[in-house]
Order: sequence, then C-alpha cells, then structure tokens
Amino acid sequence: MASAVLPSGPQCAAAAAAAAAAPPGLRLRLLLLLLSAAALIPTGDGQNLFTKDVTVIEGEVATISCQVNKSDDSVIQLLNPNRQTIYFRDFRPLKDSRFQLLNFSSSELKVSLTNVSISDEGRYFCQLYTDPPQESYTTITVLVPPRNLMIDIQKDTAVEGEEIEVNCTAMASKPATTIRWFKGNKELKGKSEVEEWSDMYTVTSQLMLKVHKEDDGVPVICQVEHPAVTGNLQTQRYLEVQYKPQVHIQMTYPLQGLTREGDALELTCEAIGKPQPVMVTWVRVDDEMPQHAVLSGPNLFINNLNKTDNGTYRCEASNIVGKAHSDYMLYVYDSRAGEEGSIRAVDHAVIGGVVAVVVFAMLCLLIILGRYFARHKGTYFTHEAKGADDAADADTAIINAEGGQNNSEEKKEYFI
Repeated sequence: MASAVLPSGPQCAAAAAAAAAAPPGLRLRLLLLLLSAAALIPTGDGQNLFTKDVTVIEGEVATISCQVNKSDDSVIQLLNPNRQTIYFRDFRPLKDSRFQLLNFSSSELKVSLTNVSISDEGRYFCQLYTDPPQESYTTITVLVPPRNLMIDIQKDTAVEGEEIEVNCTAMASKPATTIRWFKGNKELKGKSEVEEWSDMYTVTSQLMLKVHKEDDGVPVICQVEHPAVTGNLQTQRYLEVQYKPQVHIQMTYPLQGLTREGDALELTCEAIGKPQPVMVTWVRVDDEMPQHAVLSGPNLFINNLNKTDNGTYRCEASNIVGKAHSDYMLYVYDSRAGEEGSIRAVDHAVIGGVVAVVVFAMLCLLIILGRYFARHKGTYFTHEAKGADDAADADTAIINAEGGQNNSEEKKEYFI
C-alpha cells in the first residue's frame, strides 16, 4: 500500500510552477490535484516509464506519448524543452492551444502538437510521480523541406562546343538537401556547397556543361532529394544552342539518278542551322557555272546536259556561327548509255544460262561414261585370270596362265 509523502525535487518545482502559471480559474484545481498526487506517490521501484522519439515535417502534427508499464495510478505529466508543464494528468496549464489531449489513462498520456515549427524541436519530458520519481524524454525532430528551388544558366544562348555554367540552389532546408543533375534522361555530376544558418541549410550545386548541337531544346533538370519531400521535387531549364548549318544536296530530277546527254538536272540544297541560314549559294568548283544553268534560291537547274557540264557543284550555307557546304559530282553519260546498259545486262543473262546448261550436260555425260568403263574393265580382268583358278598348284597355275595367253581364241578382250 502506498505511503503518503510530499513530492520534492524538480518534479515538485515543475508542478508548482505550472500551478502558478495557470489561469486563476484553474490554479486552485491544479493545486488540489498536486496535493492529491502527493498523497498517492507509491514507494518502491515497480514502475517503468517509456516513450519514443518523434520525427515530423514542418506544419504537420506531432504525437507525444508517455506510457507506463505496470501502472498503479501514479500521476503522469508532460513538460516542454523549457520544462514548462504542458499537461498535468488531463489538465493543460500551458496556454499554447496547439497542444491537445488525445488520451489520458493510468497507463498513458498522449498529446498532439499541431502546426509544428522548427522552434518546437527539442526534448519533451515525461514524468511519473513515484518514489523515487521517474523521468523519460522524447526528442522531436522537425524536417523542413527546401523553401525555394532555383536554377540559373550562365548564358541563355550558347554556341556549340562552348562550356557553360549551370547553378541550382535549394534554400532553407533541414537537414541539408541532396541535389542531382540530369540532361534529358542522362544523369550528370555536379559540385555542391552547403551553407548553414540558424539550424537551416542552403545548398548550391554547380554543373559545368559542354554543349553540342544535339543539346538544343534538351532540358537540364535540377532534382532534390530530402526526407521531407515525397516524389520528385525539381526545376528545369531548356538549353538553347546555336550551331553552324548542316548542308545536304538532294537530286530531284532525273528520278532514276542517271544523267545523260540532252536530259535535265535539278538539284535542291537543304541547309539547317541555328539560327537558320538566310542565304544559300551554288558554285561550280574550279570552273564557271554553265551559262544555261538556272539558280533559284536553294535550287540548281541545268537543261539539255552535255559533257561540258561535267564537274563538281557545291552548295554553301552560312549563319552567325559559321559556314558549311556539300558537293555533288556531275558526270554526263552518252544518250544511249541506259539502253546499252540494259542490252548488255540481257546478253549477260542469256550467255550465263547457256553456259550453265552446257556444263550440266557435260557432267551428265562424264558420269555415264565413267559407269560404262568401270563395268567392262571388270569383265576383262575376270577372263584374264581364267585358267589360273583351276590349277592344282602354283606351277600349274603359271603354266595354265601362260597357255591361256597363247590361246588367242579363248581370251576375250573388251576394249573400246
């Protein structure tokens, strides 16, 4: 059974301070509760008070729970980092209305803190009026996402091959933000610097980027990673890259691509650059342009081709970045070049077919002759040995064989 003793030490001082700070209407009631708690302080060490640390994002709700294992109805109170009493049992002497009671029982005091700010961070103390008194603390950690994310490019417009500087700044976060860089879908590596001010962190990352014409219109993305940020928090800028023209010559006539005497030739010059080339010119390399050639913007037209038109024709284009060109080599064939080529192609096909038939016929003939020779040669060897097979011994076989050679009537030879 609990013995009645008066509370002493820091718990008593905290409770008395809470009573003194309470409004007049609650002050008397809080003092009575304090005296009641003093009469119920148990002796012994059978109590166990525990709590858990809390991590919360700025502006959200933190929940503080003081829990008692094997409760015997001892008084529980919650104090802020300045050791001001937030709740004494189920009464709130602190005037901060953001603290609200969620649950009160002999085994738990649970309180919510709404609209958490960075100033609320720190240790909160749970106290249990036992003998000796018990105390446990929970630490509230407030996460602050970056308040502003800015990206800045050294030059709004860059020239291909140039190296530019890109900076991204994530301001006033807690803890410090991690910044990642992307060019399109490709991740790049930047260099970050962290600046701390009043428990808040500002991170600036620098990216040095060499641009090419393929980078024109590609986004450069600054993406942050932070425990208070869900999903992707990012900002981006699109690259604007100027580059010299790319030139390509397209033959629009003749369609079959074979230029013969008397035909017409039409070439189109395609030039793409940034900025777009304002002028496209045609020249004939190492010679003057034919008098019957017609130039119309990017188009070159030559009527009634002849062999004097042979040569290299060049299309040139330029912009403020530079100039480029592309060449077309013209060779004019005889007027019957196409027909003769077709006839030669037909003749070659016919000759090839005839040669194949002849070779096949010769192979068949060789096979037939080979089989015929093989059969008759075997018959000759059979008759050649006749007489030697019927001999009783080796000497007789030799005599019979010689006699057989002399008998021209019995020997038969099959030769062709």
